[in-house]
Amino acid sequence: MSNTTTILAELMKYMKEKKLGVSDLARACNMNPGTISGFVNGNRKLSIYQLDRITETMGHPIGYYYEHYISEYLADADPNWRRMSPFLESCAKLNKLDCIQQVVDMLLDKLGYVIPLFELAEHLFEEHLYEAAAILYENVALTEKKQYSERLAFCQYRLFLTRQGEDQEMSYDAAIHFEYYVERLDETDQLDALRALVNTYRSFRKWDKANKFAKALGHKAEIQYKLNEHCRETKENTKKSFYPPFVYWAFSHLIRAEVCDANKDYETALQHIQKYADLSWVEGTDETTLKWKNQFKEWASANTYVNRLLAGEVSVLPDYVAYFSPKKDEILPALDIIIEAANQYNINVDDILKQFEADISSYLEQQKVKSFYTQRFITERFIHFSRELSIYYLRKGRFSDGFRFLLNCMEKSVAINNRIQAMRCMRLFVSFKEHASSDTRTFYRKLANAVGEDEE
Repeated sequence: MSNTTTILAELMKYMKEKKLGVSDLARACNMNPGTISGFVNGNRKLSIYQLDRITETMGHPIGYYYEHYISEYLADADPNWRRMSPFLESCAKLNKLDCIQQVVDMLLDKLGYVIPLFELAEHLFEEHLYEAAAILYENVALTEKKQYSERLAFCQYRLFLTRQGEDQEMSYDAAIHFEYYVERLDETDQLDALRALVNTYRSFRKWDKANKFAKALGHKAEIQYKLNEHCRETKENTKKSFYPPFVYWAFSHLIRAEVCDANKDYETALQHIQKYADLSWVEGTDETTLKWKNQFKEWASANTYVNRLLAGEVSVLPDYVAYFSPKKDEILPALDIIIEAANQYNINVDDILKQFEADISSYLEQQKVKSFYTQRFITERFIHFSRELSIYYLRKGRFSDGFRFLLNCMEKSVAINNRIQAMRCMRLFVSFKEHASSDTRTFYRKLANAVGEDEE
């Protein structure tokens, strides 16, 4: 469609070619003849829903005329939100992000549209239309003149969440940027925001940052727990967090235990595990409270095995394997811990690897895995596991298996833009390259070139 051609001109041309009158077109579009007549005579503006019906009748995909709709029906001196709102939502569903930006640009200097834009962004976010929502959040944030505005902080929180994806560098940069705003959120929203920050830094194994924000989360969760208990006694209404406050407190200690294990401070790690294992002080017998108390008790049991194993207690291995074997979601995280301990303490775990050979192959072959855990957690765990397993096999002289997992780790690291892990793989390959076949070397060079291109 030419830039100079109007939607009306296109429709008139179509009606002439098909020899359709107004009534004929109305029947074909399942619309009121008066609506069609008003549009054809230039006395009526089409809604986006009416345009979509006409577009489909003319044999074009929905969205075909959207760019023209903006200039012909939305670019008024006094914008009509009732017309713009459904248009923006349709654009979001069709991923027509340029159109969304065009419309939002019309509204930037009109502060009266900030609240409707923010509310629409929230709706799109709830519908998982994250890229479209991000455009709205970014522009709402630009209109906030006060740097300590709670709405500005909330927009930055949503932008942080929308940028948590497979590209790890983008996810990490978003977390760094959001740190500046987290304290400006409503106290209740801070709990989920801090939990999200902790999980991001945990996935990157940025233990200092994970520990910093886990401590903050625990402190704020304790305050919220006491506040909620007070409000319940006085029957006051208070804003509720997504999870009960004690869940965030327990999660804080779970993460701090994990940080201590990573730093080989196993005694302190065990102290944190014992804290979230015993939640008898938490009042309430409702289903949600009991579910989380039992969940953390179970996690404490599992992580006690992990703590002892990482501390060098090899004798705990049979009990640990018996514990996680029936728990499908726990197999990969457990194998990751086991192979890490095997490399650290020179333990032979061939029998365990043989026992879970099918599960390992499944993780190796599948791009997406259904699990209790997030896909990002699973991907990070398998990348770490693959590298540790490659070290295990290469040291044992099983070079074919070692290089298979090493190159898989490197390939997945490149795919999610995890340069640090990719570079570690490259250094490991160099250490054993004399044992690599020509095909292995060729594939390695291809991946190494990809890492080089990313770094430029």
